[in-house]
Amino acid sequence: MNTTPFTSGLSENAVMVTRVADRQWHALDDDLVVGRGHAQHRPDGRLFVSIDAWHDAAFDRLAEAMVAELPAPLHTVVDEADVELTAAWRRSGFTFRRREWEYAVPTDPRVTGLDGVLPPSGVTLVPAGQADEGLLRALDRAIRDEVEATVGWTSMPAEVIAFPEGDTVVDPSKYAVAAAPDHYLGLIRVVTVIRPRIGLVAVRAGEQRRGIARALLAHALGTLHRSGFTAAWAEVQESHHAASALFHGIGAQPMSSNLELVR
Repeated sequence: MNTTPFTSGLSENAVMVTRVADRQWHALDDDLVVGRGHAQHRPDGRLFVSIDAWHDAAFDRLAEAMVAELPAPLHTVVDEADVELTAAWRRSGFTFRRREWEYAVPTDPRVTGLDGVLPPSGVTLVPAGQADEGLLRALDRAIRDEVEATVGWTSMPAEVIAFPEGDTVVDPSKYAVAAAPDHYLGLIRVVTVIRPRIGLVAVRAGEQRRGIARALLAHALGTLHRSGFTAAWAEVQESHHAASALFHGIGAQPMSSNLELVR
């Protein structure tokens, strides 16, 4: 446990930053917790930090302590509309890395234009919950290896599920797939908690530009529409022009944006 003083002007006493656990910090002002910091490794290996503080001084002191004690590089994600939080991270030496847009995606095929869209010849769609688990895991691993060998998995969305070590498919029932006779070609993952979210749409590199991703979207969105959902949500990295074009083409509307910052 490390404790260091910082004169903040918040009270007559000094703000004390205490490391209360391996990757957790508290800022104390006169024994009152006025800020909390947390660090967590994502499955792709990046170290992300977050701070929730009552005052700028508490935020700055927490950031100073965390930066000093954690290995670089450090990442964080902020809502672009939160100007104050973004400015606080910039004061601490974090700079812009990328922007992710959150889209509201209509499900009605009359709006998306996906009514009647079918997979290419020789490809069938397997609904969520019916995929062969072994073939699904093989496809997921192959796609991730292809991404890592090209743009790198760190180019993928920052908000990723905390998978158990060595497992990248936590719940196979959430995946629909595009299938050839003896292997899978593409997948789509839709998770519904409060509202449905399209977490991943991916197709093997050698099978792209055949309409498989579009067919998977048509299937998934049509299923949601028949279940009574009028919209789904998805995040798309600003620089991923093909994905942006795909979602814009079916009437998806950008609703908000997140910034990934790095130090």
